Amino acid sequence: MSGDSQSFSVETSAPKQSHDITELVREVVRAAGKTSGLCHVMVLHSTAAIVVNETDDPSIGTDIQKALDRAVPDHAGWLHDRIDDNAHSHIKAAILGPSESLPVRDGDLVLGTWQRIILMEFDGPRSRRIHVQLLG
Repeated sequence: MSGDSQSFSVETSAPKQSHDITELVREVVRAAGKTSGLCHVMVLHSTAAIVVNETDDPSIGTDIQKALDRAVPDHAGWLHDRIDDNAHSHIKAAILGPSESLPVRDGDLVLGTWQRIILMEFDGPRSRRIHVQLLG
């Protein structure tokens, strides 16, 4: 760990999936010893996203993927497909965004009862780098 930031890797196992990273982020917060502030979580890739949502019912991650598939179909004549054949992944990641900021109180993340930090994979399987920056 360097100062108030740390990066870690997550291995995804499917072309499209949601992966709960809450406990990995929580470990970074606890190791830093911060009692309050903000925790910024960012995926360092352009075909994945970070969101806050529920994972208690794993169908929610699947439903998010299905909704995005309907809105942004794979191989729908996207110009970037001529280069890399993964334009849909870039578009979905841009819609959801690469990061989330969460409050830290009493040395822990402040999340609602059902809220978790989720890595959304759109172009896997891959090794994804996640960067956590603590502020305040």
